[in-house]
Amino acid sequence: MSGPDVTEHARPRAADRARREYTLALLATAVGAAALLAATSQTWARGQITLPGPVAPAPVELAAGQVSPTAAAMGWVSLAAVAALVATRGWTRRAAGLLVAVFGAVAVIDVWRGTRPGHLVRLAERQATAAGEAGGLAPDPVWPWVALAAGLLLTAAGLFAVVRGPAWPAMSSRYDRHSAARTDRSDHPADLWKSLDSGADPTADPAPDPGVPGSPAPGSGTTSDDNAHLKER
Repeated sequence: MSGPDVTEHARPRAADRARREYTLALLATAVGAAALLAATSQTWARGQITLPGPVAPAPVELAAGQVSPTAAAMGWVSLAAVAALVATRGWTRRAAGLLVAVFGAVAVIDVWRGTRPGHLVRLAERQATAAGEAGGLAPDPVWPWVALAAGLLLTAAGLFAVVRGPAWPAMSSRYDRHSAARTDRSDHPADLWKSLDSGADPTADPAPDPGVPGSPAPGSGTTSDDNAHLKER
């Protein structure tokens, strides 16, 4: 197989790989943001406050917004960053990916800091209406871990966009009629694929070229002949 043939076959494979990476990064960012939002809307710790005297212990619950208030905000901004990854290209897309990675890292740090036992005890004692000692305070076995995994997923997706983002397809120019490339009709499969990828219609008639002998001039053709026939009538 000659060199040009190898290049023609490699281009479709590279384009397919870029589309798969692009879809995977968008999906990972959306799933990570949604999982983080779902986890931060739950109760993350339950326990009791032992009060002095012959009083029954008071139950206490700590919501995720109290334990890790920043993690929920990172979920919202990461969800908005999905649109940024779609709308950008090149270095701008790399910047958007870097922001997603930062959002995920901040969420991971906030979850780790908020779920430490000492921090949970202080929050429970602060929430109690009377002075007492927090006892039997147990973190939820599921939701903090979901939030932690979501933050790590966002970090990985953002770093992936930083490295590979410029090679992914850009939506803005792909659907612009005025920027679509005009190509001549060709029967070669590689040429047809490139025409479709650039947004051009390979089945449309090529534009007239005054410099080429035999090329139809503007205003000529079937429509002009029909109009002349009508005028004669």
